[in-house]
Amino acid sequence: MENITFAVLFVLLLAVPLFFKRQRYRFPPGPKSLPLIGSVLEFPVQSSWLTYQRWGRELASDIIYLNVLGKHIYVLNSAQAVSDLLEKRSGTYSDRVVTTMAHEMVGWDKNFALQPYGEFWREHRKAFHQQFQPDMVPRYHVHMYKQAKDLVRRLIAEPNALKQHLRYMAGALILRVSYGIDAEPKDDHYFEIIEQAVYSLTEVANTGAYLVDFLPFLKHIPSWMPGAQFKRDATVWAPQVNQMFDEPFDVVKRALAEGNAPDSVCAALLSELDPRKDHAHQETVIKQAVGTAYIGGADTTVSTLSTFVLAMMTHPDVQRTAQEHIDRVTGGDRLPTIEDRDALPYVTAIIKEALRWRPVLPMAVPHITTADDEYRGYHIPKGSIVMGNAWAVLHDEARYANPDAFDPTRFLTPAGMLDKDAPDALEAAFGYGRRVCAGLHFALDSMWVNVACVLATLDIRKPVNEHGVPVEPSMAYTTGLLEQPEPFAVVFKPRSQAAEALICEGHDD
Repeated sequence: MENITFAVLFVLLLAVPLFFKRQRYRFPPGPKSLPLIGSVLEFPVQSSWLTYQRWGRELASDIIYLNVLGKHIYVLNSAQAVSDLLEKRSGTYSDRVVTTMAHEMVGWDKNFALQPYGEFWREHRKAFHQQFQPDMVPRYHVHMYKQAKDLVRRLIAEPNALKQHLRYMAGALILRVSYGIDAEPKDDHYFEIIEQAVYSLTEVANTGAYLVDFLPFLKHIPSWMPGAQFKRDATVWAPQVNQMFDEPFDVVKRALAEGNAPDSVCAALLSELDPRKDHAHQETVIKQAVGTAYIGGADTTVSTLSTFVLAMMTHPDVQRTAQEHIDRVTGGDRLPTIEDRDALPYVTAIIKEALRWRPVLPMAVPHITTADDEYRGYHIPKGSIVMGNAWAVLHDEARYANPDAFDPTRFLTPAGMLDKDAPDALEAAFGYGRRVCAGLHFALDSMWVNVACVLATLDIRKPVNEHGVPVEPSMAYTTGLLEQPEPFAVVFKPRSQAAEALICEGHDD
């Protein structure tokens, strides 16, 4: 206990000069701040993006500032501020926050999307980009078609398990592409591993969710102490994260040694190891880069497609319009393919609107500054946490009229083509600057194939109660790192006998 008391006093002594130092600089407006502890009592944990958006409106500022126990935090609520700092000054704003809980105690430093900016991160990014750059993605379309067709069959057979079906589709696709492993139809072992690991990520990756991230000395308190639940959680989660990265990688490595490894991203990268460089180091980079693809390709797709289904169910006019467009292009006697994308801008606009309407990562992933900076007369010290509020950017009334409405036409010209001058939702939905999602093109192609296939074959409807009255969804969303719809009831019906036949035949498996 004496050690803890001394540590607290030490932190307070450090905070005193920081508090007085603040007086010499101009900072953006922010919530109530107290001496020494700053805005720690105001720091939002749940649905923080809404709180930051509200503060911005109340304070008439698109930049919000918080000082939490001496840590400088800036929230950017506008596309202009995000562009000026995270993109135009990406050399200073591309680092990542390294937290005690996520990185050190649970092991999410293996996820290169969360790694600090530097040479190690660049090695991961290069390996990832090598296999997921735009020219490579068409190699994976055959797997996308197979999983999309299987998804439609599952939705018809068991419509009340939407989230499970979406998780299976996304997981099976990325498992096959990343490791060459075909998922089991039910109770897949690898899905269980990733479910456990990703749950911990959603818990620990939200900036400010754990006090130990601001007071690292707390990691030394005994796990039995009151308030040490975070230590008990980390003890459970860390082995799960290791297993998710290690096990499928080891399967591919053994298969390569035996000469029977299926085509996959992992196998391709392992087959190209440079004998002049450290073997173990290269394997670590590959393991973590491919594991990151496995993580990133699952939950983001599930969230966006869940939002798509919810939007179609509550906006039948949008659904009918999209189906009419698809029927005109395909003639109703085949499933749409990626080659039809240019002829189906309305379908693309639906995906853009789903990403804008309910962004998967409403607070994106925080950046950290590597040098002192100044913006609009505001001081931004080295080591500051800078967060782009994707929700605020994508719900800015000045950029998107009536932003709470689901309206794909906001991305179209009056002639029905994609509007090149419309604010692009992808910029906020997939990250900023040098830390933009490296799997962007793969994710978009996968979403497009699934959305087009579902619209071509199924009608998405609200269920009705015993009196024949439609049951309205709650429209509630989760409030953690990832924003996903809470479970809702939905009905899927084949549009016609011809559509049902397409589901059974469709693309070659």
